[in-house]
This record gives sequence, structure tokens and C-alpha cells, in this order.
Amino acid sequence: MDLFQAMSVYVKVVEAGSMTAAAQECGMSTTMVGNHLRALEQRLGVSLLKRTTRKQSLTEFGGQYYQRCLEVLGLVADSELLAEQAHSDIPKGSLRITAPPVFGTERLAPALSEFSQRYPLINLYVVLSNQRMDMVDSGFDAAIRLGDLETSSLIARPMQAYTLTLCASKDYLARRGTPLTPADLQQHDCLAFAYPSTDNWRDTDKLWRMSGEEGDVEVPVSGSLTINSSQGLRQAAVHGMGIVMLPDALVQPDLESGKLVALLTTYKLPCRPMHLLYGQDRYRLPKLRAFVDFVMEKWAR
Repeated sequence: MDLFQAMSVYVKVVEAGSMTAAAQECGMSTTMVGNHLRALEQRLGVSLLKRTTRKQSLTEFGGQYYQRCLEVLGLVADSELLAEQAHSDIPKGSLRITAPPVFGTERLAPALSEFSQRYPLINLYVVLSNQRMDMVDSGFDAAIRLGDLETSSLIARPMQAYTLTLCASKDYLARRGTPLTPADLQQHDCLAFAYPSTDNWRDTDKLWRMSGEEGDVEVPVSGSLTINSSQGLRQAAVHGMGIVMLPDALVQPDLESGKLVALLTTYKLPCRPMHLLYGQDRYRLPKLRAFVDFVMEKWAR
């Protein structure tokens, strides 16, 4: 049994409230989480959790042991950080990053080849997700985030805004005509991205906003497709299904090749702020400083 891993799993079980939730956060099966707990309890010779079919609770010893686990794991993390700093100022080691899927795929991933050539001793681990994962709990060194930020102790460096383009294929426009004003969109199939219920853009599947010489405009729209995939939405548009409002990072190649045509270009579409986040205490690590400098070089606002 790897004692430190078993202690980490136990901490996750306590904080997540169940073995199933802890398994998802640890990236392992529920069975494996249970194996770690049983091995830990056998090593200690005492029960850590009271389990029923509906809930779990800590034993008295389990609560005390949880606090000690936090202390031990914290000391181990601090020791590794000190050791990494002591080696040299050369950027090296593992760097964990999370970023939004579209920006990560279309902008970040292509640039990482250049980053790796500059810093060949850094191993990158990248998770692309719209979910705002806790950086400390998930072990990320840096995160690129869209939208307004919550108050936190993290350093937030502003990046170029995440901009959108309204577009459709030539085939669709030949069949249905080209909208010349925002109001014309009501006569078209407007395909929508399905934002999560917690996202403040969740109503854009029914209402598109833009601004022009006449001021801000809100247009009720409808269409035959709502999908929670930007790539899926792009494919539908390229194949003539309707009009879409998609990130520039995703559709720029299609606009340049003529697969898609930009519409209502005199109107300004909504955009989302984007930031690079990282912990101030970890910025002294050469590997993180190298990544922050690289991102700011490429996409600083």
C-alpha cells in the first residue's frame, strides 16, 4: 500500500462526502477507493468511517486522523516544493494546466510545441474543460478561465478577450438569403450552444445580443439545433444547417477558406473576459514563471 496515496484518497472521501464522489475527483474507480480505505484501516487497526446504505460519517478517531492527514500531506507538498526550488533556476518538472476546450484546442495546444522547444525539461499535463475546477484540490499550477472571476487569493492576469463571430455557410445563405439586419435573424435557423444552467450565458440559445449605431440590440432567435459542443455547432454550420455565433478561435480557419461567411460585421458581438490564474506562492517556481511569461507574450490584453 502506498501510504501517502491512501491518505490522500481518505482526505478526498471525507471532503467529497462519499466514495463515489471521491473516485471521480481522484480519477479512479469506486472499488479502488474502497481498497485504499480498507488497507488504511487494516494498517491502523481501527475504523475511520461509519458506513450505511444512505450516508457515511467519521468515527471519532477518523476525524482526528483526517486532521493529521491534512498536516502530513501539507508538509510533504511543502517539502517537494522546497526541493524543486533548491535544484536550480532551470524551468523543469511537471506542469498541470487547465483551459477552456475551444481556446485550449485551437490556440493553446498549437502554441505548446513552441513552449516545449523553449523548455524541454517541462512535462505538460493539460485538462480542457468548461468546469471551474478548484486549482488547489485538483493540483493545477495554472488555469485559463473565461468569464467574470470569483473573489479569491489567486493572481489573475488579463488576457485578450474571447470574441465571437456570426457566420453561416455559402450553401445555407444561397438557400435562405443573407440577413442584413439583426431583425432578419428571426427568419433564419439560428443554431445555439447549450450553456450549463450555472453559466450566465445560458439564455443565449433564445436571445442574441449585439450592438451597432442604433445601440444595443436583442434579437429573439430559434433554430433546429441546440448542442453543448462548439465543434459540433461548427460542423452543423459548415454543412449548411443554419447561422451560428461561435468563438473566433474556432471559425477563423473556416472564414479564411470560405467554408463559412461572416455576417452582420458592422455589429459588435458580446465577448467574454479571459484570465490566466495561478497561486502567488507557486509563482516562484521557474516552470510556472516560464509558462506565465509565455502566455502573456502570446495573449496578453
